Amino acid sequence: MNSITWSRFYPEMSGCSMVDDILGSLSRGVSFLERQHEHINLDGAVGFTMLQAELKEAVRTWPHTDPVSWAQRTAANALLRRLDPSLDKAVAALKQNDPKYYREFEPLLTWKFWLIPPERRSTDPSLVYPSTMTSECYDEQLSDKCLTLLLGTWKMSGTPCIVTKLCRDTMTRFGCPHYSLSHQLLYFLIGRMRGCNDLLKGDMRATRTNMTEQNYQEIFCSNMMKANRDIVTSGLTEQTVDIFIENILICGLAGFSDFHQADWLQHILRMQDEEVGCFGRDNELLEQLQLQPHRRVKRREKILPDGCSSHMTAVAVGALGGYLNFYLTEQDITKRPLS
Repeated sequence: MNSITWSRFYPEMSGCSMVDDILGSLSRGVSFLERQHEHINLDGAVGFTMLQAELKEAVRTWPHTDPVSWAQRTAANALLRRLDPSLDKAVAALKQNDPKYYREFEPLLTWKFWLIPPERRSTDPSLVYPSTMTSECYDEQLSDKCLTLLLGTWKMSGTPCIVTKLCRDTMTRFGCPHYSLSHQLLYFLIGRMRGCNDLLKGDMRATRTNMTEQNYQEIFCSNMMKANRDIVTSGLTEQTVDIFIENILICGLAGFSDFHQADWLQHILRMQDEEVGCFGRDNELLEQLQLQPHRRVKRREKILPDGCSSHMTAVAVGALGGYLNFYLTEQDITKRPLS
């Protein structure tokens, strides 16, 4: 029986069906990487590295050994065997094409860096900001600088876990929207995974004396949840879908399982281009790029030769890896029909 038949006869098996859907989508995503590895930018490589970590964790902790589940685990293993060499090629191309950028973010390009959260928690609506700024709080350059200070890549053999006052104040500022908000959370996640203890040391503000890194993560993800709900209510657009998926990816990595909503998964799956396997394919922009091949696009918006968005593909495959681990932990063998 295929997954659609399973879910029709056994509604309680929808999690099992979703695992099939996720693995199918990821297989197409890996096919895309196999073809386009020379053109993937840093964001793309990091997203596929997160997926690599999530797949390895899924295979390691696969919860069931019945025939249906074991076939899925075999499929996940096969995915990893394809992903590993393709990602190695993508990282090698990145090192050659952009050595400075590669060196600054090299730690993020190994799957062992990305810790998959064992615990599950939920966001808190009472932590939503009374109001949010209409424009970003800071730019990509400052975000990159603060991250390299954490990683220790700000110079050759640099000391890691450096937190300047500017970085701390920026990354703990309340009311930030969109990418500023998601990168504030990413800053705390990367700090934790790098082993930086006490990112908040030296914060003298009286109103923040009892704040912990955990508190900030809860505040940020509660606001990212609000943002995602607003996006869905308004209707996903080309302008909002990228940050919608990025929020799911990063808060999922922080352990907030309420981001792994079934209807949101369907939104992500529908964004995939069936033909080439990427996410965020823009046919209009593809035509423009063919007419103006030297048009510049920002790092976050790198458009590949087939019109695909490197950034959206990266966050989508990373988010799908998070969904895979979520559904595996949610499945209960007692609800399975006898084979």
